[in-house]
Amino acid sequence: MLRFLTGGESHGDALVGILEGIPANLYLEKSYVNKELNRRQKGYGRSDRMAIEKDEVIILSGINKDYTTGNPISIMIKNKGKNIQLVEITRPRPGHADLAGALKYNQVGARNILERASARETAMRVAIGSICKIFLNEFNISIFSHVVQIGQVKSNKNYYTNLNLEELKNVDKSSIRVVDRDAEKSMIDAIYEAKEQGDTIGGIIEIIGVNIPVGLGSHVHWDRKLDAKIAYSMMSIPGIKGVEFGLGFDGVIKLGSQFHDSISHDEEYYRTSNNAGGIEGGISNGEDIVLRLVMKPIPTLKKPLQTVDMESKEKVTAQFERSDICAVPSASIVAEAMLAYVLANEMLIKFGGDSMEEIKNNYISYMNILKNR
Repeated sequence: MLRFLTGGESHGDALVGILEGIPANLYLEKSYVNKELNRRQKGYGRSDRMAIEKDEVIILSGINKDYTTGNPISIMIKNKGKNIQLVEITRPRPGHADLAGALKYNQVGARNILERASARETAMRVAIGSICKIFLNEFNISIFSHVVQIGQVKSNKNYYTNLNLEELKNVDKSSIRVVDRDAEKSMIDAIYEAKEQGDTIGGIIEIIGVNIPVGLGSHVHWDRKLDAKIAYSMMSIPGIKGVEFGLGFDGVIKLGSQFHDSISHDEEYYRTSNNAGGIEGGISNGEDIVLRLVMKPIPTLKKPLQTVDMESKEKVTAQFERSDICAVPSASIVAEAMLAYVLANEMLIKFGGDSMEEIKNNYISYMNILKNR
C-alpha cells in the first residue's frame, strides 16, 4: 500500500515529501515529474508568484540510477519566493482557514495557519502524483482532465456530450485547459472581468481515468469503496467544495431504466453506456472513471469582505495577500495527481508485490482469468 506525507510552508525554504510503497525497479524519469510541476503553474488567472517559482524536484532517496529501490522516496521542491516580507494576519479573510485555524491552535494571528493552508502545498502533491502516474503508465492507465466551466460560462464538450478523448491530449495548449475553444474566450473574459472588479471566480473540472481494470476497490466495507476514497482525496484539495461521479446530480432527472448502464459481452463484459462513471458498488467496473469537481472562488479578494480585527475586535476589511484570480486550471492538475495516487494504491492492494516484475505477473494472471469468465 502507498502512503505519503508532505511538509513545508508557502514561504518557507522548501516543500518536502515522502512517498512510501512504490515497488522496486520502476524507471522514474525526473524530467516527467518536472513537466507535471510546470503544468500546475500554468493557467490564465494565476498570480505573479508563478513567474517567481520555477518548480523542480530534488530527489533525496529511494532512487538509484533512475530506478526505484523499494525504499521510501523522499523529494524536495525549493521555494524561490521565500524572501518576501511577511506580516501577521490579524484581519482574517472570510473563506480561508485564517480565523478557525488561529482559534484552534491558539495563535495571535493567522500567519502560521495560512502558510500551511496555502495551495502551495499542492506542488508536492503533484510531484508525488506524477510518480504514481509513472507507475500507472506501466499498466497503460492514463488520467486526463479539463475545465468544463468557469463562473457561468460552460464548455460544450464534456464526457457525456461530444468530447473526443484524443482532444484531451492537447488540452494543455489552452491557457485555461478547456477543450471547447469556442468557450475559451468567454471564460478568459469572465476571469478578466473578475480581476477588474477586484474579485475572484471558480469553476468545474472533469477528470477521466482510462483503461482501468475491473476490480479496484471493494464493496465489503465503507472505507474500501473506490468512489469513497477518490471523493475523500478530491475534497482534500484546497477550494474543492463538491464531487460527483458519472452523470452525478444530472442523474436525478432520469428514471432508473434511463440511468443505469446495460451490460453486454463480446470477448469480455462491458457497459453500453457509462452513466455510473466507471464505479459500481464501490468497485471499478472496467469503464472509464469519470468525475467532476466544483472549485469555489478564491477567498482572497483585492476588494476584501468585512471581517473582525482579532486584536481590537472592531469591524474591518480583511487583509489582502498576493492571490490568484482563478486557479481552476491548476486545480485540475492537482486532481489528476490525487486520482493517480488513489488508483496506484488500489493497484498495489489488488496486485501487490515488492518489485514491478512481481506486480506485473500478478496483473497479467488476473487479466487472463477475466478473459475466461
